[in-house]
Amino acid sequence: MKRHPDADVIAREIVAQTGGTIRLAMPLGLGKPVSIANALVQLACEDPQLELSIFTALTLERPRPSSRVERRFLEPAMERLFGAYPPLLYADLLRRGKLPDNIKVNEFFFLAGRWTGVAQAQQDFISVNYTHALDLLTRQLRPNVLGQLVAEQQGQLSLSGNTDISADLFRMRREGALDFMAVAEIHPELPFFAGRDTALDPNEFSMALDPPAGYELFSVPKRPVDDASHAIGLHVGRLVADGGTLQIGIGSVGDAVANALLLRHRGQDEALQADCPFDLDPGAGGRFTSGPFETGLYAVTEMMVGGLLELFEAGVIDRDVDGCAIHAGFFVETRDFYRRLRTMDPGRRARIGMAPVSFTNQLYGDEAGRRAARRRARFVNSVMQVSVLGDLMSDAAADGKVISGIGGQFNFIEQALALDDGRAIMTVPAIRTADGQPCSNISWSLPSVSVPRHMRDIVVTEYGIADVRGKTDAEVIAALIGIADSRFQPELVHRAKTAGKLPKDFRLPEAATRNSPARLAEWLDPHRALLPPFPFGTDFDEIEQRLLPALEMLNELSPSLRGKARLLTAAFGGRAPPDEEPAMRRMGFAGWRDGMEALALRGALRLSRPEATP
Repeated sequence: MKRHPDADVIAREIVAQTGGTIRLAMPLGLGKPVSIANALVQLACEDPQLELSIFTALTLERPRPSSRVERRFLEPAMERLFGAYPPLLYADLLRRGKLPDNIKVNEFFFLAGRWTGVAQAQQDFISVNYTHALDLLTRQLRPNVLGQLVAEQQGQLSLSGNTDISADLFRMRREGALDFMAVAEIHPELPFFAGRDTALDPNEFSMALDPPAGYELFSVPKRPVDDASHAIGLHVGRLVADGGTLQIGIGSVGDAVANALLLRHRGQDEALQADCPFDLDPGAGGRFTSGPFETGLYAVTEMMVGGLLELFEAGVIDRDVDGCAIHAGFFVETRDFYRRLRTMDPGRRARIGMAPVSFTNQLYGDEAGRRAARRRARFVNSVMQVSVLGDLMSDAAADGKVISGIGGQFNFIEQALALDDGRAIMTVPAIRTADGQPCSNISWSLPSVSVPRHMRDIVVTEYGIADVRGKTDAEVIAALIGIADSRFQPELVHRAKTAGKLPKDFRLPEAATRNSPARLAEWLDPHRALLPPFPFGTDFDEIEQRLLPALEMLNELSPSLRGKARLLTAAFGGRAPPDEEPAMRRMGFAGWRDGMEALALRGALRLSRPEATP
């Protein structure tokens, strides 16, 4: 393996060895060799005779503020929150509509919501299950270059947090099924994993770029966990059996589920669960479970998130399968997450097995072994909307624009249905805000379907659990309307009766007709100490944490005249919280003469104060 300190040298060598036709495969997320990729794109921009095709997913970018208020919030803290991560040149060119014709970029998963307005990215998106991306890559795209960000230790290299597809590509090359050159970019902040799928002889790579200066790993700040997410987490926590298997995804619901499991393990959730006012389905996933995790859980997941690391360190995830308590395909998290993995005792870190998604996301292969290991599996994933018949919408909008991608969601639902005692738990907040108005996420029909109704299993909102596997259409509709926000239940019942899908004399149980944010807050308010907005810490400082719910409220209310009126009324007549002025100064507003933006923010701060009525 040749080592170079200059990415341009490596890029020119790649061009020389490929004859100028480069089919570059890069891992999703954190595993991209940013410096090498940028050098290749720059060469292709300068020489139109070069042909550069890139196949990847989850291109990481710092957020681009969509308003002046967002810019005031983000720009002063950008590097602290997201790290000194260099921008990817191909992403910048795509966004500006300047990607030359000799460069093509195909992705199969987007950073959620970040590419809806970029026509070229939408047109070149490839929709494929995560486990099928390897087959697509090897059969159709035939990469001749694999680029990977790696960790280094005592002369050995590690795929670290991106075994996802790369481990299988290297295996196929060893078996003679593929032929490509591999180039590495070494990063000192990546934790070294020494497992069989991660540690590689340096000779597996043709060239390696020495660690570039001023380049930090991309950091994903934790988002606050709201009431709906905490309630969903508490409900899900009752469905996870000791000695079972767990998968959870990224985001506030994943953090809420991990927090709920920790509370349960420590015996701190009994009063909280006893106070729950919602009529939970007693048949969901078998009987409800409680108490500490004495045997412990085994985690198998495509993405290792911070919540899983918390559960591992607390002893909740502690059941070994082939020497590992966690098997995961990739990670992209906070800088604290990376630090904790780097500094973890090597023997303990060895119990975290980074593995390809061909292992984590499916049963094929050693099916008997995987079935035995993945007992009582609970695969927990979030969706955007659910139809009353159980269709799931999670990756695209009504106009066909891709929000993110299907990723491994279909894979995990398929696993749950194939396993004797597995369950797919799909979580969705009951409502969302659109144009300043609340809308139900449980609807009569969906504009886009990610997973069809014949694969329906368990659906959880903040208002309860609906076990809909193997149920009749009428039973499914009744259960899902029963966990919808009560403001939308009458219309959903009417639609179902009109279509002949519910009996004319159907009535919702009385307990299910009181699903409201106010009732939810009434349940959670006495237990706030157990349900913090950031259960596992945050890079946001105290004032920024206070600003986050205000900015969310500002975003929800600003689009409508009624919402604007609420903001201004609160700004002029509401009670000012004690942290209002520090928050206004953090946003760069000096006083009352800063205009309508400042007034609207002041109103949002007052409406979102912790003691305000929902």
